[in-house]
Amino acid sequence: MTDTKLRTSRMHLLFVLPLVLEVQSISMIHNFTYDCTCHLELKIANCTSSNFTHVPTTLPPFTEQLDLSLNHLSAIHPQAFHSVRRLRVLLLNDNMIAMLADGVFSLLEGLLRLDLSRNRISFLGEGFSRGLGSLRDLSLAENRLASLDSSCFVHFDALQRLNLSHNAIETIKTRAFGSMSTLRQLQLNSNNLTVLKNGIFSMLRNLEVVNLHHNQIHYLDVGVLSPLTSLALLDLTNNNLSTIQFKTFLSLNTYSTHIMLQGNPWDCDCDLQRVFQKLCNVKRLFLDDYDNLTCVNLDESDRNYTMKEEFCTAEMVTVLVITMTVVITVVAAIVMAEKKRKKKNKEKHWTEVGELACASQD
Repeated sequence: MTDTKLRTSRMHLLFVLPLVLEVQSISMIHNFTYDCTCHLELKIANCTSSNFTHVPTTLPPFTEQLDLSLNHLSAIHPQAFHSVRRLRVLLLNDNMIAMLADGVFSLLEGLLRLDLSRNRISFLGEGFSRGLGSLRDLSLAENRLASLDSSCFVHFDALQRLNLSHNAIETIKTRAFGSMSTLRQLQLNSNNLTVLKNGIFSMLRNLEVVNLHHNQIHYLDVGVLSPLTSLALLDLTNNNLSTIQFKTFLSLNTYSTHIMLQGNPWDCDCDLQRVFQKLCNVKRLFLDDYDNLTCVNLDESDRNYTMKEEFCTAEMVTVLVITMTVVITVVAAIVMAEKKRKKKNKEKHWTEVGELACASQD
């Protein structure tokens, strides 16, 4: 009988203990994170718009998604995330973060998404990517970055999406993206880039989308696009391109690539039109907005001409007229020379006849 009661008590304890622990854990969550809304089942801690000036130190250790957006964070302590190492998603957007210490995310080895958009970050150190070898999605949009060093992204071995739009980026060092062999989407639009140099896209063989619209790009090195063997979309709209080289885009050894070029100040002439005509004949390249490319170097009355129109017909006619004039002049010269030759021969003939007549009389 005693054994039966003992077994019953043990079973009751095994049944009740998890419930007690769960209640205690829920109580701990609300006590430790009174400014955050925590969801035990979803493993989410929502601390948005809570006026935090630093990362809370009492977050539940099982948290996998932490939202700290719309707070007043200006800096992050290197050990700020030591209690939430299981994080998969970290949202730090819309704060006042100006600087990130090297290795600040090094404890978050399982992090998949990091949003740092709309902050005041102007520099990324060598240790910025340390520990983020599993990261898939990174947004640094709408910050104050001016340049990208070759060592700030070295540990992004699994990154697929990188958003650097709406910064002030002027220079990208060679191989700045060199470790991102898995990258598929790159947003660099709305920056201050002027030249795309060889080497900045090296190793990006899986890159599918490159957005470069609304920069100040006026020149592309001939081989800058050649490493992009998976490129499906290249957006170069609204830059300062006035001319392009055929080889620059021909070097894209892809199955199918859509190129967008509208909104550039094209310096239209026959040479540029021939370049575009040749590009249109490359079956793997698609100039989606070719019909809307306009010229800025023509007379005011011709400003609405598009690249597709025969805007250099007059030049072709001029060349034809000059060619015909040259041909006619040459032909006329030949005819005149022939007439002179015949006249000279005729005069020579009559002279010889007269001499023969005088000789016979003698």
